[in-house]
Parts: sequence; structure tokens; C-alpha cells
Amino acid sequence: MMQKETIEKFLKKNYLISPDFFEEYAPNDELSVTLDPENKPLILNKDLFFIFKKNKKVAEINWLEFEKSRALLEKGRDTKIYEHFLDILLYDLNTEKKKAIDHIVQDIKQPDPIILVEKDVIVPSVVVLDSFRGEVIQEIDVMSFVHHFKFRYDSLKDILMQRPELQNTLSISKLLTRKEKSSASLIGIIQDKRITQNGHVLLTLEDPTGFITVLINKERNSIFTLAKDLVLDDVIGVTGAGNGEIVFCENIFFPDVPVTKESKKSPDDVAAAFISDIHVGSKQFMEKEFLRFISWLNLTIEKDIEIAKKIKYLFVLGDLVDGVGVYPGQYENLFIKDITAQYDKLAEYFSMIRKDIYIILCPGDHDALRLAHPQPVLDKKFARKLWELKNITQVSNPSFVNIHSSQQFPGFNVLLYHGHGYHYYFDAVDSLKKLDTPHNPRHIMKFLLKRRHLAPTHTSTIYVPDHKEDPLVIKHVPDIFTSGHLHKSDVSFYNNICMINCSCWQSQTEFQVKEGNFPDPAKVPVLLLQRGEVEVLDFND
Repeated sequence: MMQKETIEKFLKKNYLISPDFFEEYAPNDELSVTLDPENKPLILNKDLFFIFKKNKKVAEINWLEFEKSRALLEKGRDTKIYEHFLDILLYDLNTEKKKAIDHIVQDIKQPDPIILVEKDVIVPSVVVLDSFRGEVIQEIDVMSFVHHFKFRYDSLKDILMQRPELQNTLSISKLLTRKEKSSASLIGIIQDKRITQNGHVLLTLEDPTGFITVLINKERNSIFTLAKDLVLDDVIGVTGAGNGEIVFCENIFFPDVPVTKESKKSPDDVAAAFISDIHVGSKQFMEKEFLRFISWLNLTIEKDIEIAKKIKYLFVLGDLVDGVGVYPGQYENLFIKDITAQYDKLAEYFSMIRKDIYIILCPGDHDALRLAHPQPVLDKKFARKLWELKNITQVSNPSFVNIHSSQQFPGFNVLLYHGHGYHYYFDAVDSLKKLDTPHNPRHIMKFLLKRRHLAPTHTSTIYVPDHKEDPLVIKHVPDIFTSGHLHKSDVSFYNNICMINCSCWQSQTEFQVKEGNFPDPAKVPVLLLQRGEVEVLDFND
């Protein structure tokens, strides 16, 4: 009877009960943790229940991926992914609690089918926290875009509302009823932006309740500079004075990423390497330099060998192959003219890499799948041999993964985005033009982190409106933000987030000559996870 009542009790909280749940449950046990109703597990097993009743707050993870990892565990196909999820959930518990959860992993004794290494060698930990799975798209109409933007607005509004200056934000409809001028704060999405005859910036700001005009005076130098860089569809907070007709802006706030006290430092002396834009199949593919890089990873080149020994993670940020039919006249520039053969050749290269390095790869605009964001993982029909490699994790573009977590360390959260939408902002934003951003990608990466969105303007990239969320919102603050596409190596830090734009493995093409783009090929940024420092290695002659 007690079990039936308990099941009903948790059903009311929208949880199903796993058969092993009652091994941990005791009468009158309650959950301490509070989770977002839209992002929580469906099934409570003994492990989760123990964590939830001991902890008031847990790390934000992809619960669908967690439950998939539990299913793999129960089928005996994989244990490590589930164990790494537990590590992420448990890392912030105190020592006494950690001792008490030893029973959670004692039963996980299956061999790891992904990586087999000698005893005492550090085994990579990779957990996919967020990756588009290519759900069936419903019929797209105007309301699909309305819902998509509403999800974006709500997500970024929640972030902005954490600022004390915006705690008393009014809806635009309430502000419109005011007759007298008074102080106001509001959060909205930029529906229009123009420069007045007197040189002021005039915005039309929209929220779900209405529209209002916001004026930024050119004499307010600090915020006027910010205002000039605002783009359509930015979600911002505004404080100022106004009535039902206009708001005179005194300050502008972006969702932005918070300033952390310091960067994470791994307890293990390991490293992650970052590459992109390999373009296998192109006549300009730099095979000699790429093979030199692989030889270095395999410790057969003496140069910087101490760094090579530390590499446990290799991130590959899209444009894995050159593709077929990507641009007019491409066929004549291809050395390998079949898309499957291009991926087969890439798999051959990756198969050479030592097996204790875990490879995480996402697609780009040259790969054989839809261009619209988010791009799903590579199609097995074209990239079957890549899928057969056991030390590769394939994720979507964009995606969010955690590496090197343990019960003692939360791991590093990595945001991956190829960067196909970057070019729009080079032309649309004054400050990015002046900073020569195509050759200094750090500036566009910082620009997007401040907005907590990878493509804030509607026309900046092709995308499919999502009926559940806006997948391009940067929901979680990364430790590492990495991208490619621009064929430029650039490393910087913003609010202690390591920003890495990857180099390429393709020499300058005729198209790049016309565009005035000068690539910086065969450079590999390596992040030393224990020191928090980046070394950029050159594999050119």
C-alpha cells in the first residue's frame, strides 16, 4: 500500500518511479531540489532520488540525454556516459555526502566499450548536454516564427531580470497608459532602429504587450556607442524616463554572461586541441600539414611533444569536408568529387589518431546536411565510417558539451558553433567593421556572448523556427566558446570565458582571393586545462 501511495504522490509531481527507486526511498522522504518544469527528468531512479533529496540545487543538464545514458547502462552497452552525468550532478556536494553516494557507482562494473586504455591512464569524459536531434519539423507558418521569437524573448528576459536595475520592469502596455513623464525600466526586442536627422538613435522596442519608441541621445556618449552597435531583434533592457509616447534612454543592458571570479582549472594535467575547416576533398586541402598534425598527436614528432602527451580532447568545428555543389563551379576545384568518399577519407585520417584522444565534432556549412540552423549530426548515409569510430562523439551545430568531469571536479562546459552567421555582423555593426573582425574573430564572439544569442538578427543566418525553444539562445554560460568558419586562429578571454576561433587546413581558394580573405591555415590552439592557458602550435613548413 505504501508503494502505491508513494507512486501516486510522485505522479502528482510529474515523476514516474523506477523499480529500484524504493531501494533508496524511506517513508516521508521529500525532494529538496526544485527543477524547471520544462527541463527535468521524467523517471526517478534510486540515484537521482538520493541526489535530489540531499541537494537543493543541481547542475543544469540535458535530462533527455541523461535518461538515454541510463537506458544504455541498463542494456549493458555503455556505462561511462551515465557515470559522467552523475559526476556532474554530484561535484558540488560536500565530502560527507560524497562518501554516502559511493553506492551509486559501485554497481557500474561493465567494461567501457568506447575507449580501452592501460590502467592508471586518464580516460576522457565527454557528456553531451545539448545537441539538436533532428526532430520531425511540423508545418511552418507565420505563427511558428511568432512562437520562436516569443521563446527567445522569454529566455533572455529571464536573464535580464536578474539585474537589480531591471527588477521593477514594466510591460510596454502599462507604460503606454502613463500620461506624465516618470522613471521607467522595460525589456523588449528591437523591432526597428534608425538615426534621426539630429543624429540620435531611435528604437522601436516591442514586448508581447505592445510597441514603444526609445530615444538614445547622441550626447550620452557611453550609451550612444552601445546604441550604434544594436542590431535588429536584439533583446535588451532599458532604463530611463518616459510616458506613453516615448522613453528617453539613460542606460542599456544586455543579457551578457556574468563575470566569474576565475577560470576553472583541471586537477589533471591534460589538454584539449581545437581545429576546424579541414575541407577534405578540396584541391586546396593541406594534406601534408594535416598528417604532420596527426603525427604530432601520435607522439612521433619531437617538437612540443610534452604538450602532445597531454592531449585528451580534440574538438573539430565543422566544414569537415569540402562538400559537393556548395558553390557554383566547385566541382572543378575538387580532388575527391564524391561526398561519401570525402567522408571516408576523413574517417581514415581520424582512425590514425591514438585512441586515448576523444574527438568531438560538429558540422558546418560545407557538410552534407541542411544549411539551416540548428544543423543536426552528420547523416550516417554519407558518413558511415566516421560513425564507426569509437572515440568520436558527434554533435549538432550549435551544441553544448561537458568534458573532464569527475566527482571532485565539475568539468568544462564547451559551446560549439561553426559560425556561418558571422559575416552578417561584419557589415551590420560599426564597431566590428573598425576592428577588422574577419581577421580578429574574438570581437564577433564577444559580441554574441553579450547578447546570449548566436544569431540575434532574423536575416543573419538561415534557421528553422522551433516550436519548443530558440536553439540559438546561449542558455548556459560556457567555460569555453569555440567556433571556426573564418579560417583564422584567434584566442581571447571574455569574463573568464576562453574564446577560441579555429584555423583551417585549406590554402587560399579563388573565391577567397575575390573576397579578400587571407586564411591562417594549419594553426592549432591547445588549451592546457590545468593552467588555463592556450598555446597555438604551427604545423606549416
